[in-house]
Amino acid sequence: MKLMIEWVYETPTKQQITFKSEAIPAAHAFLLIEDMKKTGRLKSYTMTDEHDSDWTWKELKKFLQELEIEPHNVQLYFDGGFNREEKLAGLGVVIYFEQNNQSYRLRINQQAHYLISNNEAEYAALLLAIEQLEELGVHHQTIEIFGDSQVVINEMNGEWAVSDNALASWADKIDAKLQKLGLIAAYHYIDRKQNDEADHLANQALSGTAIIAKQPVKRKK
Repeated sequence: MKLMIEWVYETPTKQQITFKSEAIPAAHAFLLIEDMKKTGRLKSYTMTDEHDSDWTWKELKKFLQELEIEPHNVQLYFDGGFNREEKLAGLGVVIYFEQNNQSYRLRINQQAHYLISNNEAEYAALLLAIEQLEELGVHHQTIEIFGDSQVVINEMNGEWAVSDNALASWADKIDAKLQKLGLIAAYHYIDRKQNDEADHLANQALSGTAIIAKQPVKRKK
């Protein structure tokens, strides 16, 4: 989560000046307000997040304390495969996150019989990944999303218009879930080699091998 701060500072000559920051990480905003309070010249301030919600210093302090024991620094990888002959899709998801000073990796896949194209399989894999974030308790933060589907990545980040009605429905479901969880998604297109874990999980799903595993790992860079 990032916050924009607007504050009124009083100079030694009692002149009041209003300042406004760019959106900065929540932890930085907390330390900045804490430091300005020590000067005794901070007359007032407001902190606003990406959803235009205002935060008090106490609310932010509580949020940051809770964040240490909740999943954060999330990196999400997704991939969808589609067998046209069998009309069968395989969905693969890999999620890296930190919790209680430990890094974890969650791997999960799923077979789907209700899709009609590879693009739908990619969207379905992304929705499955977001649903897993809800299960993990991820909320009110920025997450990094990586995929090798130019269609999904460019449509979800707004670079391409979603012209297909079926895909638009998937995009709406994903956006609604992100909004419900208070998540801001940063989308990144990567090539298939960089997405090999999610790709492998999708192929395993197609072959009928179900995977769901969470384990401590070294952080993926």
